[in-house]
Amino acid sequence: MSTSAIVMMVISITVLWGGLVAAVIHLRRHPDDPGSE
Repeated sequence: MSTSAIVMMVISITVLWGGLVAAVIHLRRHPDDPGSE
């Protein structure tokens, strides 16, 4: 694999996992209340 391909792969993995972690943290701080509608 070329250097640019490895860099793009690392960036995409970081964005995906970073978004997943951010979503989990957000849900822990602000849990959804399905009965509040």
